Amino acid sequence: MIDQPKPRLLVLTSTFPRWRNDTQPPFVFELSRRLTDRFDITVLAPRAPGSLEQEEMDGLNIVRFPYFFKRLEQLATHGGGILSRLKANPLFYFLVPFFVLGQLWALTRLLRRQPYAIIQAHWLIPQGLITVLARWLTRRPTPLVCTSHGADLFALRGAWLRRLKRAVIDESTMVTVVSSAMHSECLALGGHSRRVEIIPMGVDLQSNFTPDPRIIRSDDELLFVGRLVEKKGLLPLLQAMPRIVASHPKARLSIVGSGPLETALRRQVAALGIGEQVAFLGMAAQSELPNIYRRAALLVAPFIVADSGDQEGLGLVMVEAAGCGCPVVGGDVAAVTDVIQNGETGLIVDCGDPSALANAIIDLLADPQRRRRLAANARQYCRETFDWESVAERYASLLQASLTHTWPGSD
Repeated sequence: MIDQPKPRLLVLTSTFPRWRNDTQPPFVFELSRRLTDRFDITVLAPRAPGSLEQEEMDGLNIVRFPYFFKRLEQLATHGGGILSRLKANPLFYFLVPFFVLGQLWALTRLLRRQPYAIIQAHWLIPQGLITVLARWLTRRPTPLVCTSHGADLFALRGAWLRRLKRAVIDESTMVTVVSSAMHSECLALGGHSRRVEIIPMGVDLQSNFTPDPRIIRSDDELLFVGRLVEKKGLLPLLQAMPRIVASHPKARLSIVGSGPLETALRRQVAALGIGEQVAFLGMAAQSELPNIYRRAALLVAPFIVADSGDQEGLGLVMVEAAGCGCPVVGGDVAAVTDVIQNGETGLIVDCGDPSALANAIIDLLADPQRRRRLAANARQYCRETFDWESVAERYASLLQASLTHTWPGSD
């Protein structure tokens, strides 16, 4: 029997590792490489300083499109994501039309060179919109599965942006969102419940993010992991630190990440007089993160709703920490409830109130038995819900089911 060729899947993204063990968020890469047993996959991602323009990585054909002079292509590099970079430096707005046109040109060239069975676009805007435009330009009615990760739903507001998002949803065969909070938001935009499915991104909870009994867990180290942007809530955590240190003098906060607010946050540390208790460690490679989680007393993920309306879409750092046996305190935003059952698998706190955040952390630092119970419950729950093996299988099934569809019909 002759083996049938695998269907060609084209993945569009703005976030993708520039090289192996990069500090860039790897979730699009991790999902895509786990689908190579079902699909022949090409990934179209933006070029960045130091990256190759074309390469093969773990069975994926990676094509990186140019959109400006190479040394200035920093709109989609690490440091907070596109929206955060735009907010931190309005000069980056100059690159936006070049980015959109660059990916649109690259996509239309790919579609004209060879047929693809299906396209998965990560983020409604710009990748979903770019795909809709490219299909119209090439007259190729390729099925589109659009995956929203949070900022594209929550932060891009205004009447015309809502119309663009609704148009992308209407033109998609299926839309996936990574949390139940996003599902409600997507339906409010006009998505049909039968074409919007909740499938989170995953974490390797079997071989990577796991406990290691050889590493002694601290009773004093608080850990923050994430981009230094408003919605991650580091500012209220810093404001809570003086109270935490007054009650628990050995408490220390390790900050893993970088972003546009770093300078302002360092100033806040100095103003609060907590420079001895706070360490900015910078970005960490994925291979370094498990040991960082394994040694911390608590992960604090103090998510808040930003002034722009942007908020966390899921918060995989909580899942990573839980996989490593680290207890978690999360901010009270809607997506957190997909990971934390308050009082059972972690604590949910209104992180807009630094005093409430401080009290919750103080209580947990004083109760190691409770920390161990929360961590054990969280690890069991996350293995059942967020392990890449089950998550990738769900995406594979959805993509396979979408292969026979072209332009969305009436529901």
